[in-house]
Parts: sequence; structure tokens; C-alpha cells
Amino acid sequence: MLEQARFIDDLHTLHKLSVAEIAETLSRSKSWVTMRLGILGEMGERVQEKVFSGAFPVYSYMYTLRQHLRGGGGQRGEVEKFVEAVSGRKLSLREIEQLAQGYFRGPEWFRSEVLAGNFGLVLERMKQVPEAPDGSNELERVLLRDLELLGKYLGRVVRKSQDPRIETRAFCAQANLLASGLLSRLGALTQALRTLHDRTGKA
Repeated sequence: MLEQARFIDDLHTLHKLSVAEIAETLSRSKSWVTMRLGILGEMGERVQEKVFSGAFPVYSYMYTLRQHLRGGGGQRGEVEKFVEAVSGRKLSLREIEQLAQGYFRGPEWFRSEVLAGNFGLVLERMKQVPEAPDGSNELERVLLRDLELLGKYLGRVVRKSQDPRIETRAFCAQANLLASGLLSRLGALTQALRTLHDRTGKA
């Protein structure tokens, strides 16, 4: 798909063909063409350079990293940093997948170690975490999922709440009430997370 995307991008940028013209020439739909043009657009030049030079595996980008770009443009910079950090380090696809999981879903210290190139340390730490939930009970599995969702939506709220397009009175009235309710529970949430962090750190 990446090779197709690169070919279509050449047709579009170098030969100045429109999406409709490319679709007609290749006997494909316009949505097929648009999707492949979007792939290169979301990658950015630095990531393209690493992927097409072979320094970063195509498979790892397509099936491990792309999912982290779908939540919005805010993650693009982090994806670029991750690719820069692990490119050319002779890591296996599995190791890249493990590092990406910790980098995008784990704590700040994990990201710092990855960016510093301390892969051995973080991969050893990852081995201490079960890959499958077989060793966890149902309550633990549900809580892990809730924590993942909480982290995901916290990031989205932080990004979107700073958007200058927020201005309508209807939105502000509702958002103010919701924010007030969340703020009243923030102390309890912070305490619960600190307790959970301390408790699980001793396990």
C-alpha cells in the first residue's frame, strides 16, 4: 500500500493529475486514491525517509504506528520521535511493537528511556508484564481497560479544550457544568491513582 501511495503521490504532485484523473487512469475509485494520498500526508517527510530507506520496517509503521495517528494530529510529533529513536537499531518487529506500546500508553519515564536509546532496560521491564490477561481476574481486566480509556480521553480533552474555535454560548453553558462536576471529583481521582500506583509498584 505504501508503494501504491508513493506512486499516486508522484502522479498527483509531479505530473499534476487530479484525484479524478488518477482514479480513471488506474480504474480505481476516487476514495481509493484519496486514502493512499492521505497515508503519505500523515507520515511526514522524516518518517517517509526512514521507512522508504529501510531504516524503519514498513510493517511496523503500517500495523503498529498508524493506529496512534488516528486520534488526531497531536500524536504525529510523537510518532516522528519514536521512529527517529528506533530506526536503524536492528530491532525485531516484536520489539518495536513492545516499545511502541510502552511509549504511547506507558508512563513518561518509559518514553524518556526509549528516546535515550535504552531499549534493553525497557524491554526487560516489559517482560515483567503479562502479554495476555490470563493471569488477571475479570475486575483487573476491566480496570486496565478503564485506565487505557481514561488516558486516551484525558489527552483528547486537553488538546480540544485549547482549540480557539470553542466559542458558542450553547457549548460553553454545557461544558461549564460538566467541567464543574469533573473538577469536584478530581481530588478523589488523583488520590485513587496515586494509591493504585503505589500499590501496584510494590507487587
